[in-house]
Amino acid sequence: MSEEIATRKRFSLGFLFRTEDWWTIWLGTLLLVLSATGVIKTVPRLKGWTNTITDALPTDLIPGLLALGVFLAAICGIAYGVIKRSGREAGRFLLGYPVVFLLAVLAYVGGNQATMKHYGVNDVIWALALGLIISNVFGKPKWLVPALQTELFIKTGLVVMGAELLFNRILVLGGYGLGVAWLGCPLVLILMYQYGIRVLKMKDKSLVATIAACTSVCGVSAAVATGAATKAKKEEISMAISISLIFTVVMMILEPLLIKWLGLSDAVGGAWIGGTVDSTGAVVVAGAMVSELATEVAAVIKMLQNLLIGIVAFVFALVFVAQEGVEVGAGEFAGARPRISEIWRRMPKFVLGFVLSSLVFSFILIPWIGQEKVDGIVNVTKNLKNWLFTLAFVSIGLDSRFSDMAKMCRGGKPVVLYVVGQTMNMVVTLILALIFFGGYFFPVSF
Repeated sequence: MSEEIATRKRFSLGFLFRTEDWWTIWLGTLLLVLSATGVIKTVPRLKGWTNTITDALPTDLIPGLLALGVFLAAICGIAYGVIKRSGREAGRFLLGYPVVFLLAVLAYVGGNQATMKHYGVNDVIWALALGLIISNVFGKPKWLVPALQTELFIKTGLVVMGAELLFNRILVLGGYGLGVAWLGCPLVLILMYQYGIRVLKMKDKSLVATIAACTSVCGVSAAVATGAATKAKKEEISMAISISLIFTVVMMILEPLLIKWLGLSDAVGGAWIGGTVDSTGAVVVAGAMVSELATEVAAVIKMLQNLLIGIVAFVFALVFVAQEGVEVGAGEFAGARPRISEIWRRMPKFVLGFVLSSLVFSFILIPWIGQEKVDGIVNVTKNLKNWLFTLAFVSIGLDSRFSDMAKMCRGGKPVVLYVVGQTMNMVVTLILALIFFGGYFFPVSF
Protein backbone atom coordinates (compact mmCIF):
# COMPACT_ATOMS: atom_id res chain seq x y z
CA MET A 1 0.00 0.00 0.00
CA SER A 2 2.80 2.44 0.88
CA GLU A 3 4.42 1.79 -2.51
CA GLU A 4 1.12 2.57 -4.21
CA ILE A 5 0.81 5.86 -2.33
CA ALA A 6 4.40 6.79 -3.19
CA THR A 7 3.75 5.98 -6.85
CA ARG A 8 0.65 8.17 -6.89
CA LYS A 9 2.56 11.01 -5.23
CA ARG A 10 5.33 10.82 -7.80
CA PHE A 11 2.75 10.82 -10.56
CA SER A 12 0.85 13.75 -9.07
CA LEU A 13 3.99 15.87 -8.83
CA GLY A 14 5.25 14.96 -12.28
CA PHE A 15 3.20 17.70 -13.95
CA LEU A 16 5.47 20.28 -12.32
CA PHE A 17 8.22 19.27 -14.75
CA ARG A 18 6.28 18.41 -17.88
CA THR A 19 5.28 21.82 -19.19
CA GLU A 20 7.13 24.89 -20.36
CA ASP A 21 5.13 27.18 -18.06
CA TRP A 22 6.26 25.40 -14.89
CA TRP A 23 9.85 25.24 -16.10
CA THR A 24 9.91 29.00 -16.59
CA ILE A 25 9.12 29.33 -12.88
CA TRP A 26 11.92 26.93 -11.91
CA LEU A 27 14.46 28.61 -14.20
CA GLY A 28 13.43 32.11 -13.12
CA THR A 29 13.61 31.10 -9.45
CA LEU A 30 17.06 29.58 -9.97
CA LEU A 31 18.36 32.80 -11.53
CA LEU A 32 16.86 34.91 -8.72
CA VAL A 33 18.31 32.66 -5.99
CA LEU A 34 21.77 32.60 -7.57
CA SER A 35 21.70 36.40 -7.88
CA ALA A 36 20.39 37.00 -4.35
CA THR A 37 22.98 34.67 -2.77
CA GLY A 38 25.87 36.24 -4.68
CA VAL A 39 26.68 33.17 -6.80
CA ILE A 40 26.01 35.36 -9.84
CA LYS A 41 27.61 38.69 -9.00
CA THR A 42 27.88 40.30 -12.42
CA VAL A 43 26.40 39.79 -15.86
CA PRO A 44 28.33 40.96 -18.95
CA ARG A 45 27.09 44.20 -20.51
CA LEU A 46 28.41 45.32 -23.87
CA LYS A 47 29.71 48.88 -23.98
CA GLY A 48 28.73 51.79 -26.17
CA TRP A 49 30.84 52.67 -29.18
CA THR A 50 31.03 55.25 -31.97
CA ASN A 51 33.53 54.36 -34.69
CA THR A 52 35.52 51.35 -33.51
CA ILE A 53 33.45 48.18 -33.07
CA THR A 54 36.10 46.62 -30.83
CA ASP A 55 35.13 49.21 -28.21
CA ALA A 56 31.76 47.43 -27.90
CA LEU A 57 33.32 44.03 -27.37
CA PRO A 58 36.69 44.33 -25.59
CA THR A 59 38.67 41.13 -25.14
CA ASP A 60 38.30 41.16 -21.35
CA LEU A 61 34.52 40.86 -21.79
CA ILE A 62 34.65 37.71 -23.94
CA PRO A 63 35.25 35.15 -21.12
CA GLY A 64 32.22 36.50 -19.24
CA LEU A 65 30.06 36.34 -22.37
CA LEU A 66 31.13 32.76 -23.03
CA ALA A 67 30.37 31.78 -19.43
CA LEU A 68 26.94 33.44 -19.64
CA GLY A 69 26.18 31.72 -22.93
CA VAL A 70 27.20 28.28 -21.64
CA PHE A 71 25.23 28.75 -18.40
CA LEU A 72 22.00 29.78 -20.15
CA ALA A 73 22.48 26.97 -22.68
CA ALA A 74 22.84 24.43 -19.87
CA ILE A 75 19.75 25.39 -17.86
CA CYS A 76 17.52 25.95 -20.91
CA GLY A 77 18.81 22.78 -22.56
CA ILE A 78 17.98 20.72 -19.46
CA ALA A 79 14.49 22.25 -19.32
CA TYR A 80 13.88 21.61 -23.03
CA GLY A 81 15.11 18.02 -22.77
CA VAL A 82 12.89 17.23 -19.78
CA ILE A 83 9.85 18.85 -21.41
CA LYS A 84 10.42 16.80 -24.56
CA ARG A 85 11.42 13.75 -22.43
CA SER A 86 14.40 13.20 -24.66
CA GLY A 87 18.12 13.74 -24.21
CA ARG A 88 18.39 13.81 -27.99
CA GLU A 89 16.05 16.83 -28.12
CA ALA A 90 18.24 18.59 -25.55
CA GLY A 91 21.21 17.91 -27.83
CA ARG A 92 19.33 19.39 -30.79
CA PHE A 93 18.65 22.51 -28.72
CA LEU A 94 22.32 22.84 -27.83
CA LEU A 95 23.29 22.45 -31.50
CA GLY A 96 21.40 25.53 -32.61
CA TYR A 97 21.68 27.63 -29.45
CA PRO A 98 25.17 29.10 -30.15
CA VAL A 99 23.80 30.75 -33.31
CA VAL A 100 20.93 32.34 -31.38
CA PHE A 101 23.27 33.57 -28.65
CA LEU A 102 25.77 34.96 -31.19
CA LEU A 103 22.97 36.89 -32.91
CA ALA A 104 21.91 38.25 -29.50
CA VAL A 105 25.48 39.50 -28.93
CA LEU A 106 25.51 41.12 -32.38
CA ALA A 107 22.17 42.75 -31.60
CA TYR A 108 23.67 44.34 -28.49
CA VAL A 109 26.68 45.50 -30.50
CA GLY A 110 24.45 47.17 -33.09
CA GLY A 111 22.14 48.67 -30.49
CA ASN A 112 25.04 50.21 -28.54
CA GLN A 113 26.40 52.14 -31.52
CA ALA A 114 26.05 55.85 -30.68
CA THR A 115 24.27 56.94 -33.87
CA MET A 116 21.89 53.97 -33.83
CA LYS A 117 21.08 54.59 -30.17
CA HIS A 118 20.44 58.27 -30.90
CA TYR A 119 17.77 57.37 -33.45
CA GLY A 120 16.21 54.71 -31.24
CA VAL A 121 17.49 51.68 -33.17
CA ASN A 122 18.23 49.64 -30.07
CA ASP A 123 19.18 46.01 -29.46
CA VAL A 124 15.52 44.95 -29.65
CA ILE A 125 15.18 46.19 -33.23
CA TRP A 126 18.56 44.75 -34.16
CA ALA A 127 17.67 41.33 -32.73
CA LEU A 128 14.39 41.26 -34.61
CA ALA A 129 15.98 42.56 -37.82
CA LEU A 130 18.85 40.05 -37.78
CA GLY A 131 16.43 37.19 -37.30
CA LEU A 132 14.08 38.43 -40.04
CA ILE A 133 16.92 38.92 -42.52
CA ILE A 134 18.29 35.42 -42.00
CA SER A 135 14.86 33.79 -42.08
CA ASN A 136 13.59 35.63 -45.16
CA VAL A 137 16.77 35.90 -47.23
CA PHE A 138 18.65 32.71 -46.44
CA GLY A 139 15.95 30.55 -44.89
CA LYS A 140 15.84 28.88 -41.49
CA PRO A 141 17.74 25.57 -41.31
CA LYS A 142 15.91 22.72 -39.59
CA TRP A 143 18.72 22.11 -37.12
CA LEU A 144 18.21 25.64 -35.76
CA VAL A 145 14.48 25.24 -34.99
CA PRO A 146 14.80 23.49 -31.57
CA ALA A 147 16.87 26.42 -30.28
CA LEU A 148 14.15 28.97 -31.07
CA GLN A 149 12.41 28.68 -27.72
CA THR A 150 10.76 32.09 -27.66
CA GLU A 151 8.22 31.36 -24.94
CA LEU A 152 10.75 29.62 -22.68
CA PHE A 153 13.13 32.61 -22.92
CA ILE A 154 10.49 35.33 -22.59
CA LYS A 155 8.49 33.77 -19.74
CA THR A 156 11.61 32.98 -17.73
CA GLY A 157 12.64 36.60 -18.25
CA LEU A 158 9.24 37.76 -17.01
CA VAL A 159 9.54 35.69 -13.82
CA VAL A 160 12.93 37.33 -13.23
CA MET A 161 11.42 40.71 -14.08
CA GLY A 162 9.06 40.37 -11.12
CA ALA A 163 11.98 41.21 -8.83
CA GLU A 164 12.24 44.67 -10.43
CA LEU A 165 8.61 45.61 -9.76
CA LEU A 166 7.74 46.20 -6.12
CA PHE A 167 4.38 44.66 -5.31
CA ASN A 168 2.70 47.99 -4.62
CA ARG A 169 3.66 49.05 -8.14
CA ILE A 170 2.18 45.87 -9.59
CA LEU A 171 -1.02 46.57 -7.65
CA VAL A 172 -1.26 50.05 -9.18
CA LEU A 173 -0.44 48.90 -12.71
CA GLY A 174 -2.61 45.83 -12.32
CA GLY A 175 -5.52 47.78 -10.84
CA TYR A 176 -5.67 50.07 -13.85
CA GLY A 177 -4.73 47.17 -16.11
CA LEU A 178 -7.80 45.20 -15.08
CA GLY A 179 -9.91 47.91 -16.68
CA VAL A 180 -8.05 47.49 -19.96
CA ALA A 181 -7.63 43.70 -19.97
CA TRP A 182 -10.86 42.50 -18.41
CA LEU A 183 -13.24 45.03 -19.98
CA GLY A 184 -11.79 45.14 -23.48
CA CYS A 185 -11.20 41.41 -23.92
CA PRO A 186 -14.79 40.16 -23.33
CA LEU A 187 -16.24 43.01 -25.41
CA VAL A 188 -14.01 42.29 -28.42
CA LEU A 189 -14.56 38.55 -28.02
CA ILE A 190 -18.35 38.92 -28.18
CA LEU A 191 -18.23 41.42 -31.08
CA MET A 192 -15.92 39.16 -33.11
CA TYR A 193 -18.02 36.07 -32.49
CA GLN A 194 -21.21 37.84 -33.52
CA TYR A 195 -19.52 39.41 -36.55
CA GLY A 196 -18.22 36.04 -37.75
CA ILE A 197 -21.55 34.24 -37.30
CA ARG A 198 -24.03 36.95 -38.33
CA VAL A 199 -22.17 39.20 -40.79
CA LEU A 200 -19.61 36.89 -42.41
CA LYS A 201 -22.07 33.97 -42.17
CA MET A 202 -19.29 31.57 -41.17
CA LYS A 203 -20.93 28.20 -40.52
CA ASP A 204 -18.14 26.71 -38.45
CA LYS A 205 -18.76 28.26 -35.04
CA SER A 206 -15.78 26.52 -33.46
CA LEU A 207 -13.44 28.22 -35.95
CA VAL A 208 -15.03 31.60 -35.25
CA ALA A 209 -14.68 31.07 -31.49
CA THR A 210 -11.05 30.01 -31.84
CA ILE A 211 -10.07 33.05 -33.94
CA ALA A 212 -12.03 35.40 -31.67
CA ALA A 213 -10.31 34.08 -28.53
CA CYS A 214 -6.93 34.06 -30.25
CA THR A 215 -7.33 37.74 -31.20
CA SER A 216 -8.95 39.15 -28.08
CA VAL A 217 -7.14 37.19 -25.38
CA CYS A 218 -3.53 36.23 -26.08
CA GLY A 219 -2.81 34.37 -29.29
CA VAL A 220 -1.61 30.77 -29.44
CA SER A 221 -2.49 29.66 -25.89
CA ALA A 222 -6.03 31.01 -26.16
CA ALA A 223 -6.48 29.43 -29.61
CA VAL A 224 -5.40 26.00 -28.37
CA ALA A 225 -7.53 26.19 -25.21
CA THR A 226 -10.64 27.45 -27.01
CA GLY A 227 -10.16 25.04 -29.89
CA ALA A 228 -10.15 22.14 -27.42
CA ALA A 229 -13.20 23.55 -25.66
CA THR A 230 -15.24 23.85 -28.86
CA LYS A 231 -13.96 20.67 -30.54
CA ALA A 232 -12.37 22.61 -33.40
CA LYS A 233 -10.50 20.60 -36.02
CA LYS A 234 -6.70 20.60 -35.82
CA GLU A 235 -6.60 22.42 -39.16
CA GLU A 236 -8.83 25.17 -37.79
CA ILE A 237 -6.67 25.67 -34.72
CA SER A 238 -3.57 25.72 -36.93
CA MET A 239 -5.19 28.32 -39.20
CA ALA A 240 -6.08 30.58 -36.27
CA ILE A 241 -2.55 30.29 -34.87
CA SER A 242 -0.94 30.95 -38.28
CA ILE A 243 -3.01 34.08 -38.87
CA SER A 244 -2.22 35.33 -35.36
CA LEU A 245 1.53 34.68 -35.59
CA ILE A 246 1.84 36.36 -38.98
CA PHE A 247 -0.06 39.52 -38.08
CA THR A 248 1.62 39.67 -34.67
CA VAL A 249 4.90 40.41 -36.44
CA VAL A 250 3.24 43.36 -38.18
CA MET A 251 1.63 44.58 -34.96
CA MET A 252 4.77 44.50 -32.84
CA ILE A 253 6.66 46.57 -35.43
CA LEU A 254 3.97 49.08 -36.43
CA GLU A 255 2.28 49.71 -33.09
CA PRO A 256 5.33 51.33 -31.40
CA LEU A 257 5.60 53.60 -34.46
CA LEU A 258 1.91 54.47 -34.16
CA ILE A 259 2.35 55.28 -30.48
CA LYS A 260 5.13 57.74 -31.23
CA TRP A 261 3.26 59.22 -34.22
CA LEU A 262 0.10 59.75 -32.12
CA GLY A 263 2.14 61.22 -29.27
CA LEU A 264 0.76 58.79 -26.68
CA SER A 265 2.37 58.62 -23.26
CA ASP A 266 4.52 55.61 -22.44
CA ALA A 267 1.92 54.28 -20.00
CA VAL A 268 -0.95 54.59 -22.49
CA GLY A 269 1.21 53.12 -25.24
CA GLY A 270 2.21 50.19 -23.06
CA ALA A 271 -1.42 49.53 -22.12
CA TRP A 272 -2.39 49.64 -25.80
CA ILE A 273 0.34 47.16 -26.70
CA GLY A 274 -0.47 44.83 -23.81
CA GLY A 275 -4.11 44.64 -24.80
CA THR A 276 -3.74 44.25 -28.57
CA VAL A 277 -0.51 42.42 -29.48
CA ASP A 278 -1.33 38.72 -29.37
CA SER A 279 1.64 36.88 -27.84
CA THR A 280 3.52 37.60 -24.61
CA GLY A 281 6.87 37.63 -26.39
CA ALA A 282 5.74 40.11 -29.03
CA VAL A 283 4.24 42.32 -26.31
CA VAL A 284 7.60 42.60 -24.58
CA VAL A 285 9.34 43.30 -27.91
CA ALA A 286 6.90 46.06 -28.83
CA GLY A 287 6.99 47.57 -25.34
CA ALA A 288 10.79 47.61 -25.34
CA MET A 289 10.72 49.62 -28.57
CA VAL A 290 8.86 52.38 -26.70
CA SER A 291 10.37 52.50 -23.19
CA GLU A 292 10.99 50.56 -20.00
CA LEU A 293 7.74 51.90 -18.50
CA ALA A 294 5.81 50.82 -21.58
CA THR A 295 7.31 47.34 -21.26
CA GLU A 296 6.26 47.09 -17.61
CA VAL A 297 2.68 48.22 -18.28
CA ALA A 298 2.34 46.04 -21.38
CA ALA A 299 3.68 42.94 -19.60
CA VAL A 300 1.35 43.34 -16.62
CA ILE A 301 -1.71 43.81 -18.83
CA LYS A 302 -0.82 40.84 -21.02
CA MET A 303 -0.45 38.65 -17.93
CA LEU A 304 -3.86 39.80 -16.72
CA GLN A 305 -5.24 38.78 -20.10
CA ASN A 306 -3.48 35.43 -19.81
CA LEU A 307 -5.48 34.75 -16.66
CA LEU A 308 -8.63 34.79 -18.80
CA ILE A 309 -7.54 31.83 -20.94
CA GLY A 310 -9.04 29.17 -18.69
CA ILE A 311 -12.21 31.17 -18.04
CA VAL A 312 -12.82 31.86 -21.75
CA ALA A 313 -12.24 28.22 -22.70
CA PHE A 314 -14.51 27.03 -19.88
CA VAL A 315 -17.32 29.42 -20.87
CA PHE A 316 -17.10 28.43 -24.54
CA ALA A 317 -17.26 24.77 -23.53
CA LEU A 318 -20.45 25.43 -21.56
CA VAL A 319 -21.98 27.44 -24.42
CA PHE A 320 -21.24 24.79 -27.02
CA VAL A 321 -22.60 22.02 -24.79
CA ALA A 322 -25.79 24.00 -24.14
CA GLN A 323 -26.37 25.18 -27.71
CA GLU A 324 -25.13 22.26 -29.76
CA GLY A 325 -25.90 19.44 -27.35
CA VAL A 326 -22.64 17.69 -28.20
CA GLU A 327 -19.59 16.54 -26.33
CA VAL A 328 -16.70 18.95 -26.66
CA GLY A 329 -12.97 19.03 -26.39
CA ALA A 330 -10.39 16.73 -24.95
CA GLY A 331 -8.75 16.07 -21.61
CA GLU A 332 -10.70 17.85 -18.87
CA PHE A 333 -13.25 18.89 -21.49
CA ALA A 334 -13.95 15.34 -22.61
CA GLY A 335 -17.56 14.44 -21.83
CA ALA A 336 -20.85 16.27 -21.78
CA ARG A 337 -19.88 18.81 -19.14
CA PRO A 338 -16.53 20.61 -18.69
CA ARG A 339 -15.08 20.73 -15.19
CA ILE A 340 -14.32 23.96 -13.39
CA SER A 341 -10.80 22.63 -12.69
CA GLU A 342 -10.10 23.39 -16.36
CA ILE A 343 -9.79 27.07 -15.45
CA TRP A 344 -6.76 26.31 -13.25
CA ARG A 345 -5.32 23.83 -15.76
CA ARG A 346 -5.42 26.40 -18.55
CA MET A 347 -4.11 29.36 -16.53
CA PRO A 348 -0.51 30.27 -17.47
CA LYS A 349 1.57 29.32 -14.44
CA PHE A 350 4.49 31.66 -15.16
CA VAL A 351 2.27 34.52 -13.92
CA LEU A 352 2.49 32.95 -10.46
CA GLY A 353 6.29 33.08 -10.66
CA PHE A 354 6.21 36.76 -11.65
CA VAL A 355 3.96 37.69 -8.72
CA LEU A 356 5.86 35.49 -6.24
CA SER A 357 9.23 37.00 -7.14
CA SER A 358 7.78 40.49 -6.60
CA LEU A 359 6.32 39.46 -3.23
CA VAL A 360 9.61 37.97 -2.01
CA PHE A 361 11.69 40.99 -3.01
CA SER A 362 9.10 43.49 -1.72
CA PHE A 363 8.20 41.96 1.64
CA ILE A 364 11.11 39.67 2.57
CA LEU A 365 14.39 40.83 1.04
CA ILE A 366 13.95 44.62 1.38
CA PRO A 367 13.02 44.50 5.11
CA TRP A 368 15.72 41.87 5.72
CA ILE A 369 18.80 43.20 3.91
CA GLY A 370 17.75 46.73 2.95
CA GLN A 371 16.89 48.60 -0.24
CA GLU A 372 20.50 49.29 -1.23
CA LYS A 373 21.54 45.63 -1.30
CA VAL A 374 18.32 44.67 -3.09
CA ASP A 375 19.06 47.30 -5.72
CA GLY A 376 22.43 45.63 -6.29
CA ILE A 377 20.74 42.25 -6.74
CA VAL A 378 18.17 43.75 -9.10
CA ASN A 379 20.96 45.20 -11.25
CA VAL A 380 22.11 41.62 -11.82
CA THR A 381 18.65 40.17 -12.40
CA LYS A 382 17.76 42.98 -14.79
CA ASN A 383 20.75 42.15 -16.98
CA LEU A 384 19.83 38.44 -16.94
CA LYS A 385 16.28 39.35 -17.93
CA ASN A 386 17.54 41.54 -20.78
CA TRP A 387 19.68 38.71 -22.19
CA LEU A 388 16.74 36.29 -22.04
CA PHE A 389 14.53 38.85 -23.78
CA THR A 390 17.11 39.41 -26.52
CA LEU A 391 17.37 35.67 -27.12
CA ALA A 392 13.59 35.65 -27.49
CA PHE A 393 13.63 38.63 -29.88
CA VAL A 394 16.14 36.86 -32.12
CA SER A 395 13.98 33.72 -32.03
CA ILE A 396 10.88 35.66 -33.06
CA GLY A 397 12.70 37.12 -36.05
CA LEU A 398 14.04 33.73 -37.12
CA ASP A 399 10.54 32.24 -36.83
CA SER A 400 8.90 34.86 -39.09
CA ARG A 401 8.65 34.73 -42.88
CA PHE A 402 7.07 37.41 -45.06
CA SER A 403 6.14 34.84 -47.72
CA ASP A 404 3.87 33.11 -45.20
CA MET A 405 2.28 36.46 -44.46
CA ALA A 406 1.58 37.09 -48.16
CA LYS A 407 -0.05 33.66 -48.55
CA MET A 408 -2.26 34.17 -45.53
CA CYS A 409 -3.39 37.59 -46.72
CA ARG A 410 -4.88 35.88 -49.79
CA GLY A 411 -7.14 33.86 -47.50
CA GLY A 412 -10.89 34.29 -47.14
CA LYS A 413 -13.24 34.89 -44.27
CA PRO A 414 -10.95 33.77 -41.41
CA VAL A 415 -8.44 36.47 -42.37
CA VAL A 416 -11.24 39.05 -42.72
CA LEU A 417 -12.54 38.06 -39.29
CA TYR A 418 -9.08 38.48 -37.75
CA VAL A 419 -8.36 41.83 -39.43
CA VAL A 420 -11.75 43.33 -38.56
CA GLY A 421 -11.56 41.91 -35.04
CA GLN A 422 -8.06 43.19 -34.45
CA THR A 423 -9.13 46.62 -35.70
CA MET A 424 -11.99 46.61 -33.21
CA ASN A 425 -9.56 45.44 -30.56
CA MET A 426 -7.19 48.33 -31.25
CA VAL A 427 -9.97 50.93 -31.08
CA VAL A 428 -11.58 49.55 -27.91
CA THR A 429 -8.24 49.02 -26.14
CA LEU A 430 -6.95 52.49 -27.05
CA ILE A 431 -10.07 54.06 -25.55
CA LEU A 432 -9.69 52.00 -22.38
CA ALA A 433 -5.94 52.76 -22.20
CA LEU A 434 -6.67 56.49 -22.39
CA ILE A 435 -9.35 56.18 -19.71
CA PHE A 436 -7.28 54.20 -17.20
CA PHE A 437 -3.71 55.32 -17.99
CA GLY A 438 -4.17 58.73 -19.62
CA GLY A 439 -4.57 60.68 -16.38
CA TYR A 440 -7.94 62.08 -17.39
CA PHE A 441 -10.03 60.11 -14.88
CA PHE A 442 -7.49 58.39 -12.60
CA PRO A 443 -4.27 59.75 -11.07
CA VAL A 444 -1.13 58.36 -12.71
CA SER A 445 2.31 58.58 -11.13
CA PHE A 446 4.32 55.91 -12.90
